[in-house]
Amino acid sequence: MNFRRSLLLIASFLLVSYVHAGKDEINETDIQALREFINTKRQVTVKELGGALSVSGEVRAEFQQTNEKRGGAQQRGLYTPTGVFPRSFDIEVNLMLDYRTDRTWAAIKLEFDNAAGSLSGTEAGVDLERAYFGVRLIQGNSFTTDIEIGRRAMGQIFDSKIEFDSRFDGILFRFDQAVEKVGDFYAHVGTFVINERRDHFGYIGELGLLNIAGTGIYTKYSLVDWDTKDYKKPYESERFYFMVSQFILGYKFVPAKFQKVVLFYAAALVNHAARKLAISDHKKQNLGGYAGFSIGQLKKKGDWATDVNYQIVQAQAIADYDVSGIGTGNAIKSGFYTKNLNGTGGPNTRETAGGNTNYQGYSLGLEYLFTDNLLIAQVWVQSWNLNKDIGPDRKYHQYEIEFIYAF
Repeated sequence: MNFRRSLLLIASFLLVSYVHAGKDEINETDIQALREFINTKRQVTVKELGGALSVSGEVRAEFQQTNEKRGGAQQRGLYTPTGVFPRSFDIEVNLMLDYRTDRTWAAIKLEFDNAAGSLSGTEAGVDLERAYFGVRLIQGNSFTTDIEIGRRAMGQIFDSKIEFDSRFDGILFRFDQAVEKVGDFYAHVGTFVINERRDHFGYIGELGLLNIAGTGIYTKYSLVDWDTKDYKKPYESERFYFMVSQFILGYKFVPAKFQKVVLFYAAALVNHAARKLAISDHKKQNLGGYAGFSIGQLKKKGDWATDVNYQIVQAQAIADYDVSGIGTGNAIKSGFYTKNLNGTGGPNTRETAGGNTNYQGYSLGLEYLFTDNLLIAQVWVQSWNLNKDIGPDRKYHQYEIEFIYAF
């Protein structure tokens, strides 16, 4: 991306911030809300440093049963091309450290994710999932301006059920303002590293207006740009032909007689950088979206929550390495533009194009708090080809049950 294009992207978000009027609390996940509740009861204070250090964690036990077919051939099993087994058992521990002073904060999350088994089990699955610090630049009566630098999942900052599965290693600027009788407005804009060895950087931002006029209605608009650098080989550049806009509309309320939080939501997505290429049947396959509803929140023993949504993602709508939705299973780790998801192996053709896009499907989730600390979560997902003229025929479904003890 040249300087003028990056300046235009940032300026567009700043311009809209004058028109709209915030903190994004509507789309917090249930497990995050549970963790915050537990942290209020267990906190270690470091008085000598003038701040507060909170320590929390999770112990998880997970089972998955997966079925995936590609071109009619089973993709999971001992004697399949992938060798990936259809059933998996995982043991996971997450350790979170959060430190805060009046105007600064830092957050760390270490994930230890290992396969189960006396012979098949592993012991070295460690990931630095979160490591960032922040500074409050301006503290107003009804608004704040912050800057945060470091690493976390992109989906922890920006809202979507089908994109933002990538890592955000970069700088984030936050502006949040509460406007009486209008709503809570926010503008979050950042730049992140895509490939430091190629001087390749991406740009992203999201605007939101929450609880509009006290009605529970909210809107969000995001824009992420991966198409900021040209590579020598055409298929290497094609992997980054993504400048994706997403618009979300939601309504959150508590029915008088039901006394459960209910949320209806829908989103539309378009990739402005998509081209009409041979691999996409000489058409732009650049649209996506989802719609669904959720009921309930998890705060104490006996609470339950459920979420149901339907997703549609065309072949060029989202970068296959950034899909956070149902996907296609993709045990073979194929890409859409390239034979391998990591960009290696050479270019694909229309017949061999794979990846995690070009699908439609649905997700059913149910969570239950067995105790104040123990969460039982179940998810069923299923997807199949959206456009059968692109890539091999694919069918995928998965059942997952997870036990999460948060402390």
